[in-house]
Amino acid sequence: MTAPVHRLSAAAPQVGIGWRHPHYAALLEQQPALDFIEVHSENFFAPGGAALAVLREGREHYPVSLHGVGLSLGSAAGIDPWHLDQLARLVKTIEPVRVSDHASFARGAGLHAADLLPVPMSHAALTILCANVNQVQDRLQRTIAVENLSAYMRWREADMDEPTFLNALSQRTGCQLLVDVNNIYVNALNAQRRSVTTDPLGDCMRWLDAVQPRHVAEVHLAGHVHCGDIVIDDHGSRVHEAVWTLYSHAVRRWGAVPTLIEWDTDLPDFQVLLDEAARARSTAQRSLEAAALQVANA
Repeated sequence: MTAPVHRLSAAAPQVGIGWRHPHYAALLEQQPALDFIEVHSENFFAPGGAALAVLREGREHYPVSLHGVGLSLGSAAGIDPWHLDQLARLVKTIEPVRVSDHASFARGAGLHAADLLPVPMSHAALTILCANVNQVQDRLQRTIAVENLSAYMRWREADMDEPTFLNALSQRTGCQLLVDVNNIYVNALNAQRRSVTTDPLGDCMRWLDAVQPRHVAEVHLAGHVHCGDIVIDDHGSRVHEAVWTLYSHAVRRWGAVPTLIEWDTDLPDFQVLLDEAARARSTAQRSLEAAALQVANA
């Protein structure tokens, strides 16, 4: 399994939106100019029923990206066989353009947390994560993409930074990376609040520069909210200006990577979501043209 190589060109990337229940009808009725749609895998595990019927209808009009939150890829307890069975069945049914989940854990000692908990950026945790990713890829018979987290805790056992950890994961397993730019910025803002950094935007750009372009399969853009002494990745607002700046930097670095507008709470009118997708497309187009001109003039 090999990750794609993104070549620098002026062609805009594919742009999609997260397709959530309040927008099911609007998407099917309007059929806007989108390159793909993304849904949360676990919402469609039930065999048959209205939810799967809607997803099948959406699949008739758009490629579908399946984005999961429950594989617990970083769990030392291993992959839940039932969960993997349901995902494998859904993948066979929908034939998605991409399958993804998170570099996180939620299972252990017979418990299941209702959150995406960060794994230590350590060699021991990397070994566990690689084994679980390999198991999922072998079962699905396809490469998956693994997403970086917005994390509100850090492990003392960390012995490498996040980009190094994720590059190693992709190198060892052949998996791809789903880079959530908003998550990187949220982590940097929270680090600033802890007086760990004085340059959150610069730190994020260095994070993006450190990830190998060949590993990146998709980019997520979302909103966040400032809650006093912490910033929360709530996916409940428009993409912030600083995140657009970082996205432009990522496109110049990585090329035309498929890009998703992710909005999960306080869902707006459907047109707002389409406006954000249009801005992603235009931002990427300008960034690619600027990068191509810079190369031509070098």
